Amino acid sequence: MAAYNAAHAGELGFKALSIAGGNGGNAGDAGLVGDGGAGGNGGNGGAGGPGGNGGWSGGKGGTGGDGGNGGNGGAAGALSGSGGQGGNGGLGGDGGHGGNGTGANSNAGSGGDGGKGGIGGQGGAGQTGAAGSYLSGDGNGGNGTNGGAGGTGGDGGKGGDAGTATGTGNLGGNGNGGAGGQGGIGGAAGDGGRGADGDASNINGGNGGNGGNVGIAGAGGNGGAAGNGGVGGDAGTHGAEGSAPTGGGNGGDGGNGFASSTAGVNGGAGGAGGNGGEHGNGGNGGNGGNGFTGAAGVNATTAGGSGTSGGNGTDGGAGGAGGLGGSITGNGGNGGLGGAGGSGGNGGDGLAGAQVTAAGANGNNGGSGGNGGNAGSGGAGGNAGGTAGGSGVAGTNGSGGAGGTGGNAGTAGDGSDGAAGNASNVNGGKGGNGGDAGTAGAAGQGGAVGTGGAGGNAGADGAAGAAITGPAGNGGNGGAGYNAAGDAGAAAGTSGGNGGAGGDGGNVGNGGNGGVGGSGKAGVGIAGTAGTASTPNGGAGGTGSDGGNGGNGGAGGAGGALAINIAGNGGFGGDGGAGGNGGNGGNGFTATTAGANGGNGGSGGAAGSGGHGGAGGAAGTTEHGTVGTNGNGGQGGNAGSAGQGGNGGRGGDGNASTPNGGRGGNGGDPASVAGAGGAGGAAGSTVGGGGTNGSDGASGTAAAGASGNGGDGGSGYNAAGDANAAAGANGGKGGAGGDGGAIGNGGNGGAGGSGKVGADGYTPSNGKAANGGTGGAGSNGTQPGQAGGDGGTGNSVSSTSWGAPTITGGSGGKGGDGGAAADGGNGGAGGGANGKTGGIGAKAYGGAGGNGGNGGDGADGTAGGNGGAGGAGGKGGVVSGNGGNGGVGGSGGKGGAGEQGGDGGNGGTGGYGENHQGTGYAKGGNGGNGGNGGAGGDGGAGGNGAAGGAAGVAQGAGVNGTAGTGGNAGSGGAAGSGGAGGARGAGGGAEAGGAVSADAGSPGQTGITGGQGTKGADGTHG
Repeated sequence: MAAYNAAHAGELGFKALSIAGGNGGNAGDAGLVGDGGAGGNGGNGGAGGPGGNGGWSGGKGGTGGDGGNGGNGGAAGALSGSGGQGGNGGLGGDGGHGGNGTGANSNAGSGGDGGKGGIGGQGGAGQTGAAGSYLSGDGNGGNGTNGGAGGTGGDGGKGGDAGTATGTGNLGGNGNGGAGGQGGIGGAAGDGGRGADGDASNINGGNGGNGGNVGIAGAGGNGGAAGNGGVGGDAGTHGAEGSAPTGGGNGGDGGNGFASSTAGVNGGAGGAGGNGGEHGNGGNGGNGGNGFTGAAGVNATTAGGSGTSGGNGTDGGAGGAGGLGGSITGNGGNGGLGGAGGSGGNGGDGLAGAQVTAAGANGNNGGSGGNGGNAGSGGAGGNAGGTAGGSGVAGTNGSGGAGGTGGNAGTAGDGSDGAAGNASNVNGGKGGNGGDAGTAGAAGQGGAVGTGGAGGNAGADGAAGAAITGPAGNGGNGGAGYNAAGDAGAAAGTSGGNGGAGGDGGNVGNGGNGGVGGSGKAGVGIAGTAGTASTPNGGAGGTGSDGGNGGNGGAGGAGGALAINIAGNGGFGGDGGAGGNGGNGGNGFTATTAGANGGNGGSGGAAGSGGHGGAGGAAGTTEHGTVGTNGNGGQGGNAGSAGQGGNGGRGGDGNASTPNGGRGGNGGDPASVAGAGGAGGAAGSTVGGGGTNGSDGASGTAAAGASGNGGDGGSGYNAAGDANAAAGANGGKGGAGGDGGAIGNGGNGGAGGSGKVGADGYTPSNGKAANGGTGGAGSNGTQPGQAGGDGGTGNSVSSTSWGAPTITGGSGGKGGDGGAAADGGNGGAGGGANGKTGGIGAKAYGGAGGNGGNGGDGADGTAGGNGGAGGAGGKGGVVSGNGGNGGVGGSGGKGGAGEQGGDGGNGGTGGYGENHQGTGYAKGGNGGNGGNGGAGGDGGAGGNGAAGGAAGVAQGAGVNGTAGTGGNAGSGGAAGSGGAGGARGAGGGAEAGGAVSADAGSPGQTGITGGQGTKGADGTHG
């Protein structure tokens, strides 16, 4: 009977009533067990009757016997029959294949499902869905039906193609691929069916079927590949890993996008890799499908018409993630690659007469990279529309795709380059950001940043895992800015990107280095038009723009428990264009050991007025180690034919942990006016000197700028006390002033910083106090030199225990020498010193006064300059402190012909000796010697000698201190020819010597020496 039914299955439908065909016949008889034969095939379904209203369904194919194939679905008048299900496999046998669905005038029937595999056997494949057919007249084409699902372990059937249409009917859709079957015990999953392909009349392909999930025992099977066409189907995921220690399957690749006349579709995502077993490796992620290029715009066809815009490129698909490694020894799978983004189409051409032509299309972004994969490149922007009709706007360039995230110990993908600029699209695309690195094991390195446009930021590095691993990856370097094209008002150069941060180290791993900031780029001014015979004056040149700033250096990653790290340096500022300013150097960043250096300022431009140098970047701070140096100010630009030189940039400021300020940049060389030298940076303890002034240019008619002033010396810092007390920090020395130009003034010297107090010592030790800093010297110039800075006050800090710490006040700075016919500067006063009560024998000495500067010699007809006064000595300390000596007065300058020589400077007063305590004594300081008078010029009188400084007074109980000796009077200057000798100066002391006029007389006669001053009276006993 079974054989009969199989043979006559087609006759079971009720043809006369035009209804659906009957089901197929029963399964064929099974083969004899002893022979191991296959089961018989199921009968075919009966044919459907003619279509009525709405159509009828064809019969379903019969179910196959065990091991047999399902019958095919019957043909239909309207709806087709579905294929029958394949029979199940017997013991060890394969399941039968599902029957095929048949076509129809409307919707085609589905393919039958494959039968289940027997124990140890494979499931049968699902069959292909039939293509849709069409009705005559205006009916719609039928949709291709989905392929049947695979049996357990079987492959999904291919989706049916869409039916065509006649008349005005709509096309049907393409059928989707069927799902792959589940894996059997130990079996691999079936592949997802392929989506039906698109074509010229049905541009969207069907979706690919999803891959089947794998079985639960043994190794995971591979996910099915996604179908191509339309949006690429997602690849099947992988089931849980079985108990066996094997690897996970690989994820399928994402399908490619499909091109179209306007915008293509995106690429599909790659499937995820399966997870490994206890000792198995994770499967690799599938690759993302590629995006497609947008179509070109259509050219205009009428006069004055506009072309159409180009289509946009599509995005690439994302790569699949790699599977996890096994819990004991397995490695993680690799991430799939991201698909490349499609390029934007070009805009169509406009014809003459149009005001504005079509805009070029934007390039789309590149696809994101899969985990560990490289990102796709950014699509190129379309060209500007309209080659004949005018000024179409160029499309923007697509950005580079982001780099993928690193897997376990994987390296992050690089960001792709932005599309390059061109003549009609001057700005390059922005570089893609680098991917973030993985978080387990040693961290991968951040992706490098693409160039073009503004540099993208580099990807940060992931933290290293908990295991004791190698160093964290370095941050990527910031991308370089893009040079701006010149025009009449040139655009600014772009700034460099920031460097990426370094990753953190493991337990004993070093932190990664911060990336270097990208360089800023130069702005460009375009040249003016040339003059002609009829238009003799050339056009003005375009104004240059500012250079881009350098990117900041990336922060160094934290070191592990036993490790170190280094911070990244700041990037260099870009060069200024014509007249543009140099960019500032990037700042260094805080580090756990050495702070990073600040970047140098960019140089000023070379044409027109010189650009100003950029400021130096600040040095990075530090927690435990040394700090970086401050960046120097940039060089001022050289001027053009009549421009002023640019000023040098300011040096970077010091701070508490960065003692030295950066040096000021030099002024630029001009044609007429020299730029001023940049000021030295302010300091923590010491400063940079003032920058050297630029020299005068060829004409040399205008006054040169003043030189930069030296920065002030920074103060010392108080020391913390302990059992052996630390010394207070010394004050810094003031910076020297810069030299003047040909007729420019010299810069002033900076003041010395104050010394700080030493901490109280603890028994039995005494604290050590710090000395005051020395004042900076005044610079030489055409005006009086400036006074030296006062010395800082040192403080003796002693306990009641025995000891004799000694401190000294800082010395006063020397006065600067005067220029021609100018007075010398005065010497700075010495710093005082105060000893605290309690220590026996502690000494605190006053600082010495600075010497006065010498007066300048006069030119013919000009008197010589006067010498500067010596500085006063510092006051002695409370405990046995001697006063400091007064400074020596400066000599007067020689007079010019017929003019008097300059007077000598007065000697400084000796320091005051403080009260004596204990068995010591305090002596007053000596007065400084008076300066000598300058020689007179021919026919001029000699200069007067100056009085000596008064001696310091001593006082105190017990044994009186000795008063200081008065300074000697300076000699009178020699007379010039026919001139009188200079007057003798009075002797210093408690009683001044009498003033005695020098004899008038012969050329060169020396004045009479002044009388010796009397000794001052001793102090009274206490």
